[in-house]
Amino acid sequence: MLTKPPQRGFWCECWTENLTEQSPPLLLASFDAYSAPQADRWVAVALQTISPALDSDASTEAWEWMYDGRIDTRRALLRAEPCTVSLTHASTRITWTIRPVLFLPLADRQATELPACAHDFTPRSAE
Repeated sequence: MLTKPPQRGFWCECWTENLTEQSPPLLLASFDAYSAPQADRWVAVALQTISPALDSDASTEAWEWMYDGRIDTRRALLRAEPCTVSLTHASTRITWTIRPVLFLPLADRQATELPACAHDFTPRSAE
């Protein structure tokens, strides 16, 4: 039984790709945002954080998006359209994707007993 209705939001991902190798892109991070401002802020914070380490062209791309492209991204997200922000630093392409999604709540387990096998596993301690 669902206890809450589905909630609209955005699924955000950050992918990296080595342009000199024939390897597939690598998922670096993901984030669930519940508003357009929260989604584009996630990208902006990442760009602000890494921009000092980027080469001059990539840094320029990052700041151009933050000053000019971000408003277009926000408008697209408010229309529930997917967005992509990419830049290339040396031989690495970094791509942030933001897609509108419907987050489904987990089933309510308050009145349900877990299956017996659930007790066979113990959580790992944080060491």
